[in-house]
Amino acid sequence: MKQAISRCRPHEAPILDVLDRFQKTMGTEEQRKVRVGMVGGGPGAGIAETHRTAMRLDDRYVIVAGVFSRNREKSLVAAKKLYLPEDRIYPDFVTMADAESKREDKRIDAVVIVTETASHYEIARKFLEAGINVICDKPLCLKLTEAKELKALVNKGGLIFCLTHNYSGYAMVRHAARMVRNGDLGKVKVVQAEHASGWAARLLEKEGHPQAAWRTDPKILGDASVLYDLGTHAHQLSRFVTGLEVTEVSAEMNQIVEGRAIKDNANLLLRFSNGARGTLWASMAAVGNEHGLRIRVYGDQGSLAWHHEDPHHLRYCPIDGSPQMLAQGEEWLSADARRWTRAGLGHPEGFFEAFANLYTEVADALLARSDGKEYAKAEVGFPDVTDGARGVAFVEGAMRSYASGGVWTQVEPI
Repeated sequence: MKQAISRCRPHEAPILDVLDRFQKTMGTEEQRKVRVGMVGGGPGAGIAETHRTAMRLDDRYVIVAGVFSRNREKSLVAAKKLYLPEDRIYPDFVTMADAESKREDKRIDAVVIVTETASHYEIARKFLEAGINVICDKPLCLKLTEAKELKALVNKGGLIFCLTHNYSGYAMVRHAARMVRNGDLGKVKVVQAEHASGWAARLLEKEGHPQAAWRTDPKILGDASVLYDLGTHAHQLSRFVTGLEVTEVSAEMNQIVEGRAIKDNANLLLRFSNGARGTLWASMAAVGNEHGLRIRVYGDQGSLAWHHEDPHHLRYCPIDGSPQMLAQGEEWLSADARRWTRAGLGHPEGFFEAFANLYTEVADALLARSDGKEYAKAEVGFPDVTDGARGVAFVEGAMRSYASGGVWTQVEPI
């Protein structure tokens, strides 16, 4: 690795790089905008607006259809704000999948699913059966049997499925993954990941908080909620950065907020496919924590540390050199990082950009397939249905371990 202190490129250069990149991908009629429909995302649905913002950043998408709410009037309100014609606003996702799959002109290239987790499986299955590509918010679903079925449908139909684990879209996370694969850390020995947020450190579900209400409902997610909601992010980040799989887990869960109907804190020990050991902490009630996502990877030749609340820096400590703080925008970073750097050195980028990076990768894949071209997902690319299935397998393994008193439990390989 080069030293972190390096010549700064002119601040205009990264911006020109980005413009040049997208002029090349958008310069002909054949490389049109990706047409998508959206299920979910009506008035008050926060994550849907994040998805829509991400689509707009590189101007690669256009929303042409949708079912934005089970309530027809709310759905029409959302459609009006998006300037959509009423004949492409469907009463339910089943009708939408059937109608869009039969359209001969300007049918959707993909559906974007931004509903509550418990509904992901049924919606994704219907669109996959109709031969329509899927972009789905995480986690994939709530049962491994469902995840395997979705994976089989993707493979059978030769379809594209993106699971929007957006943290893998950050440029410095991409660079971390490339450094591990390049051997800069040597053999990975220890992985410590956590997504310990303080967002629900109070009993919000008793205060009318809509997100807290369904995320803490024992009938929907049960004690697994904290793992599905937060633990899967830490799990996916560990896999994405290291290229390793979690093979076994020992889980302990407890409750921080008294009166809550579910466990809101989980501490896990991990064993990885190369023999490395690790820990994972997932919490929705870590008092004082903001977002609380971070990862540390220790090898026999060096270590890396990334923290979501300072996403444009990556701390690298080689065994035979001084610690370095690598900054997004440096000209010598890997192509994996440079490709997704928009503003350049010293200009912080964040949450929306990371989402947009995934969306732009998926746009390349969708348009390539639409044109009958071969498309190979990058080694360090957007999460897909297999990643989603592995996340579900991880949660199920952890819950089996917890139910058995924390014994080491195998994570079913996918």
